[in-house]
Amino acid sequence: MIGWLLNLLGFAGKGYGPDELARRLDLPLERLEAVQPKYREFTIPKRSGGRRRITAPDKKLKQLQRRILRRLLARLRAHPGATGFERGQSFVTNAARHQGQAIVIRFDIVDFFPSISEDRVKKYFRRIGWNRKATRLLVRLVTWQGSLPQGAPTSPRLSNLVNYRLDGRISVLAKHFDAVYTRYADDITLSLPTDQCNIRPLIGGVIAILRDEGYAAHQRKKFSVLRRHHRQKVTGLVVNDRVQLPRQTRRWLRAVEDRARHYWPEAGTMSSSEDWRPLKYPTITKAQLDGWRALVQMIEQQGQPRDEAG
Repeated sequence: MIGWLLNLLGFAGKGYGPDELARRLDLPLERLEAVQPKYREFTIPKRSGGRRRITAPDKKLKQLQRRILRRLLARLRAHPGATGFERGQSFVTNAARHQGQAIVIRFDIVDFFPSISEDRVKKYFRRIGWNRKATRLLVRLVTWQGSLPQGAPTSPRLSNLVNYRLDGRISVLAKHFDAVYTRYADDITLSLPTDQCNIRPLIGGVIAILRDEGYAAHQRKKFSVLRRHHRQKVTGLVVNDRVQLPRQTRRWLRAVEDRARHYWPEAGTMSSSEDWRPLKYPTITKAQLDGWRALVQMIEQQGQPRDEAG
């Protein structure tokens, strides 16, 4: 009786099979097996300089990956320290966990998505209950040329799910130093309430864990130890006392607001496109200003510390 039930569910003692995968995705199995993954590659500029390579799936594959994301991956549990791409989290909530700390330590993982191997994704799917055939099919649909493609809808969520052990290990290490740990994609941050401790073992421990998990950390340009007298930035926001935009950006935005009140009717409020005159400097449209205002409001609303990660 139990064996019949397991077979009905698609588990069959060795994991859920392709039929169960098709059922959960609400698609014919023949259609899933017939998919031929296609991608195009291009580069975009990085904020820190250089170019980032994006590997984007074609339209049909992207639609299928979005279905996989919604129906298979969305409810699976990532570590609380992983804040990027997680529901209810943002770069603001990530920064908020580190505000008002004595020391902020930042690491950046080299080639994060390309370093997440096909084999790691395969082991994850097997671990959560898919059998070999279903796993092979899933891996073929969400990986490309041996790793997670940066540009696929499934990659951000999978990057958190497969790195649960990485986040857990660094979190345990952080607790030993009474530190807060978060990871926003490839951006790792630890912060400590006091500077009266030796942080070298913590830094060395993080680098060793990353290496053991198959990653490497930038050792110079993107690594920093920021104390209270420094401008402590986490995911682009200053966190010395409270979460806010950098001072230079705040000054620029105040200048934009002043010019908006002067050049636009209704003290800079939104109106028809015929009513406004271009700003002298810096040039910005009403829609862009509206976006900046929304960002400031988001920071004010989400910029409260949250004690969710160790």
